Amino acid sequence: MLQTVIFIGRSGCGKGTQADLFKNRIKRMDVDNNQILYVETGEHFRKFIRGGSYSSKISKNIYDTDERQPDFLACYMWSNMLLEELDENMHLIFDGAPRALDEAEILTSALKFYKREMPVVIHIDVSRKWSEERLLARGRKDDLNLGKIDKRLDWFDKDVMPAVEYFKNNPYYRLLDVNGEQTIGQVHADIVAAYDYSA
Repeated sequence: MLQTVIFIGRSGCGKGTQADLFKNRIKRMDVDNNQILYVETGEHFRKFIRGGSYSSKISKNIYDTDERQPDFLACYMWSNMLLEELDENMHLIFDGAPRALDEAEILTSALKFYKREMPVVIHIDVSRKWSEERLLARGRKDDLNLGKIDKRLDWFDKDVMPAVEYFKNNPYYRLLDVNGEQTIGQVHADIVAAYDYSA
């Protein structure tokens, strides 16, 4: 069966790393060698705000003032990838989307449109303090200022957690809560164990 997996969690929880490990696992286990569409909107946003359009300029201003991009724009980023790149025999992995309840509901409509069966949401659960320390240690441009980090973590509590609750209470999805405050290998092992157990 084609896999549909959504990775969600606080900034710095290791979503991208775990999504990549899981992607490699799917490749190893798929005897039919089906392709994987990996949907990660961060790079698309960065490319978009470097553009010269009116919309890009507004989006760049939102980015520069550390505000959250609007849901319609986030939906455009990943829905455009689905429309342009998704084929009927592809696994589907989302990394870091959706980021709000409205976006989660729109994503549900997209997955049902494509008749995706048994999508799994992997919530990599880390504390706010753990996330702060991880982001500061990472030292990326966006992570050098604790005020900026706290703003993003506030968004998670206010906007993303309602989406996590939506997935938890929606029988269309299987939601797996995984402790992210472990080594990369331990988190991956827990994801695999929970994923296989709930299949």
